Amino acid sequence: MDIQIASLCDFAADYQGKLVVTGVFDTLAARALPVVHPHCALALRFCFTPEDSGRHKLSINIIDEDGTPLDPTNMPIEPEFDVTLPPNVPFLTRNLILNLQGLRFANAGIYSVDIGCDGEVLQRLPIRIVHVNAEGQPIK
Repeated sequence: MDIQIASLCDFAADYQGKLVVTGVFDTLAARALPVVHPHCALALRFCFTPEDSGRHKLSINIIDEDGTPLDPTNMPIEPEFDVTLPPNVPFLTRNLILNLQGLRFANAGIYSVDIGCDGEVLQRLPIRIVHVNAEGQPIK
């Protein structure tokens, strides 16, 4: 199983197997802390091969620099899914879009979105929260 695309973005959609991603970001500027990001999407595209057939457990967790979940009540998100490829098909791709509402970042710093499967982290997306003044300059 490979993750071909993993992005935090403003909007994502799946149109008949085509993944549409708009507004990819990795940094949020905040004039006040804590800051709540009202809406974003996690856009993922997986590629499966016959060796990936069977049941799997996905894990998505947003953590701070200390490894503490951003929202311990609702994270990690852990859906289970089955992979079945038709005979003589060398690979299969699937898109997964998670719409995330009201992400609350308590402090400036580095956070990450950990994407795992069956207990192994496959990808880590960094998110930087920068505290800025009214002119948009970082506050040290």
